Amino acid sequence: MTVRMYSVDDVADMLGLHVRTVRGYVRSGRLPAVRIGKQYRISGEDLETFTGQAASALRTEHRVEVTSIVDIDTVDRETADRLTALLARATGDARPDSEPLRVNTAYDAQRDRLKVVVLGAPREVSRLLDYLEGLLAA
Repeated sequence: MTVRMYSVDDVADMLGLHVRTVRGYVRSGRLPAVRIGKQYRISGEDLETFTGQAASALRTEHRVEVTSIVDIDTVDRETADRLTALLARATGDARPDSEPLRVNTAYDAQRDRLKVVVLGAPREVSRLLDYLEGLLAA
């Protein structure tokens, strides 16, 4: 018999909750889990008991995520820092109905190049890239 095990991230996605919320349920004992290494695993049976629904019925919609990498040449350190701060601010000010974005930046001083990596829902990534384009055009 195969027991289906879910990660905390999987359960958070299935229930539409934040990962920290699910971890809190596990730590408080409300949601039984097994610790394997540094991660928790939740059995399908325990998840069904916790929610009162079959685990297979919890995933109701497909999730689409975009990863976009932008290289910006001829950028000095000061401009790179300013763009990084503005992008961080833009992702922190997301609308309540939008999905969260993740943005990472890396500056290569030898090449005067800023690399921006954006992960998130297609619409939100598109909006952030439009914003970035506007910042660079100014």
